[in-house]
Amino acid sequence: MSVLRIRGAALAVALLPAAVAVILLVGGATGRIVGENSDTVRWSVVGGALVVLALAAAVAAVIVRARPAVSPTVPVAESAAPDLHRMVRDLAVRLQVPAPSGIELTPDCDSWLEDRTHRTRRRRTAGGEPTAPVLVIGSPFMWWMRVAELRALLAPVVAGTGPSADPDIAAARRFVRGLDAAVAIAAPPPSRQSRPGVRQGVRRLARPAYAFLGWVARLLLRGCRAHAAEMERAVAASASERAQAVDYGLRIVAQEQVGLAYAGWDRLLTRVALPAWRMGRWPNRLDAGVVAALTELSRRDRLAEGFETRLGERPACDLLEEPGTVDEAASLLAARLFHGGAQRPGPDWSPVGWDTYPEEVVDRIWRADAARLITVLDEVRGPVRTAVAVPEAGRPAPEAPGKLLMGGQALRGSVPPAPERADEPGRATLARVLDRLEAGGSEELAARITGRVARETARVSADTGGASGGTTDSASDGTEGLTPVYQLLPPRTGRELLTDHVTAMVCCAAVDTAGAAPGLDWLDGPTLLVNGARRADLGWPVLRLVEDGDAAPLRSWLAAVGVRLEKPVRLV
Repeated sequence: MSVLRIRGAALAVALLPAAVAVILLVGGATGRIVGENSDTVRWSVVGGALVVLALAAAVAAVIVRARPAVSPTVPVAESAAPDLHRMVRDLAVRLQVPAPSGIELTPDCDSWLEDRTHRTRRRRTAGGEPTAPVLVIGSPFMWWMRVAELRALLAPVVAGTGPSADPDIAAARRFVRGLDAAVAIAAPPPSRQSRPGVRQGVRRLARPAYAFLGWVARLLLRGCRAHAAEMERAVAASASERAQAVDYGLRIVAQEQVGLAYAGWDRLLTRVALPAWRMGRWPNRLDAGVVAALTELSRRDRLAEGFETRLGERPACDLLEEPGTVDEAASLLAARLFHGGAQRPGPDWSPVGWDTYPEEVVDRIWRADAARLITVLDEVRGPVRTAVAVPEAGRPAPEAPGKLLMGGQALRGSVPPAPERADEPGRATLARVLDRLEAGGSEELAARITGRVARETARVSADTGGASGGTTDSASDGTEGLTPVYQLLPPRTGRELLTDHVTAMVCCAAVDTAGAAPGLDWLDGPTLLVNGARRADLGWPVLRLVEDGDAAPLRSWLAAVGVRLEKPVRLV
């Protein structure tokens, strides 16, 4: 194969100086190579060959002993899912391929085979065959798909264990994975892990060696990339052709469910889970939430009509002995991968159920954003507006202060009360927010909110990182400490943050003064419930206020809901 030929060519290049040195030594010993400078050339070549051999041996040792990155997963032992393991083994028997050595779940909408032989030092089975790869299944599939659909979906994946047993394919994959791991070893560590110490000092001294290792590994990896991709395409085509004999018609229906599950999973993570993660809470039933989100989608979207009727069939999660425990482990892993949460629950990183999500997450988010907005308003003093008392019709205006009667005593009741400051610091009222944004200055407010959110996020990350006690455990399962592996959404802009904070202030005022309540929408995340119904028409009036300084649409909306602008909002 092409990958193995590249490996052989690299080995030949490393041995070429040694071969030349052997020829010179033999020629000198037999008297066939003589001359004035023959000894100098001979020993120079021998010395160079030894250096090249030493470097080649060091690089080869790193490539062979390097541990490639392993996908973070949740292991599912056979005792925890005997029916699932039995189904996979039966599927392997029907396909006439080796059964996977294990089953693991990942919080992603995908399934694949992963070779773990580098961890077991290429341990072999009792019959002398190499250990089969591990079957990794996306956890959303287990909850949304039915048993028959999951079996049809996994058929081409399980069929891939046949090519994995081929010695040439296995050797080529080990070589490519070793090169990839060597590149990762040679890469400089992230700045957040660069702490002064003996280990960092040793790495700084060995920087030239790491640079040479990275250069060689990247050179070989570039040469193997196209051939490895072609090999994997051929393996996938072979596995797909083998799997056509098993549930081929049902696999077409299952592929439709893959796209639907991916859409629901992405919506659930970005709209529902991410706000909770930012508050230090992680939903512990994400996979069960996918079913609720897709069921809600089937009610709203005509394209999804009919999918709700599938819920009467047996779900694939019934193949697990304790679905709730597995769902909780997968939910915690999803929080670590997509947000960078801690490895285990703690006081500042605790689970939350869907029934308490509105009170413990939505309401806290709104109160925290409203408090931050009021703090920023106190920092950026706007134009001071005072409420001037206007006399009612038919009633004389109060006399000016300082008008005295005889004897120097002031006229009782002639001094009006002190005017109310509409922008008084600390006043947590919606009227203050509307007046300030109507007066302008939204850019400065957005910039200050952005800076404050960034500082709070950095402080929470530092505190969580210190409390986790390092990142030694994370390296073993493929996660890099508290750094998200995949960023779900790009960072919010200052205008988006200001819009979210104004929306939170409006929602807090509606809850405190108009009898509204926080709620959870499976597709849109936190939502405001007025008289038990979801109000989805708040976004445009708030955006009009933030972008144009026009509060008229929002004031009309607030009047229709019955929100009192002057009543202080509870911030904690």
